[in-house]
Amino acid sequence: MSNTKYTYAVARIRALETSLLSDGDVEQLLSCGTADQALQYVIDKGWGDLSSGMDIDAVLKREGEKTWEVIREVAPDMSVFDVLSYPKLYHNLKAAVKEVCTEADNPDIFYDDCAIPGREMLEIIRNREFSRLPGTMSGTAAEALDQLLHTRDGQLCDIIVDKAALEAIYEAGERSGEKIIADYADTTVAIADIKIAVRSRKTGKSADFMYSAMAECGSVNVDQLIRAALAGEEEIARYLEGTSYAGGADALRESPSAFERWCDNRMIESLKPQKYETFSVGPLLAYLVARENEIKTVRIILTGKQNGFPEEAIRERVREMYV
Repeated sequence: MSNTKYTYAVARIRALETSLLSDGDVEQLLSCGTADQALQYVIDKGWGDLSSGMDIDAVLKREGEKTWEVIREVAPDMSVFDVLSYPKLYHNLKAAVKEVCTEADNPDIFYDDCAIPGREMLEIIRNREFSRLPGTMSGTAAEALDQLLHTRDGQLCDIIVDKAALEAIYEAGERSGEKIIADYADTTVAIADIKIAVRSRKTGKSADFMYSAMAECGSVNVDQLIRAALAGEEEIARYLEGTSYAGGADALRESPSAFERWCDNRMIESLKPQKYETFSVGPLLAYLVARENEIKTVRIILTGKQNGFPEEAIRERVREMYV
């Protein structure tokens, strides 16, 4: 559907795409001798701001915030981006539940660039005002808090919230009425399910555990994926060969980090055609994902250099760029 309401937004995004990092920039970052030199390279490209200085976390966090500021400024309808903001929203829920249960105080673990910022989320959980949360999130919050208070099992709390986040992402994709958003949401859930299957296989988890962690989606079958995981890692790879994630099978056989990289690269590849769209939400989604992808890549390079990893070890985890 041609939609002129996106014309201005897409024009703005096109102008911003020129400052996205290229594969050449990534090579430059990899060749920097230290983390500080690599950080300086992106700061010279306009990353961070005066308040973030030379603090890696502050610079990367600021870049994430800037991206959302732009989208909020240009998007005619923000609700279609729920699929991308829900991970932060549900992260805040999980962090708030743990803070309340442990009576700790870690303000830095929250995101503020989402519908319910950290402080507000903490207040909601502390006061048990679950009705202030959107949709099914109120039930998820009550269950996660109850379980953590009674069992002190942090992993169980994570599973409850993470699965609810995946279900919310999938539903938001369906609700958006935009095929590109629905496909993105479906792929996000499928990749999360595949990662759960791989990790569960490695740690010897049961079928019940996997059912409690995985969310239903269109492009993978949860029952078949769990059966494959119980049978062995090679069976997971074989199952993937019969799905639209066939390319992930070889990456999985190579290493877990190769598979994670393949997942991110596949997402970027699927969004590249949006460079030629003018009248749809697609280019905005693609820009958001491309920015998240480059921030993740810069984090991988900077932490790798901080920890003295050899260049080859860092390189094998680096993502493909959108531009």
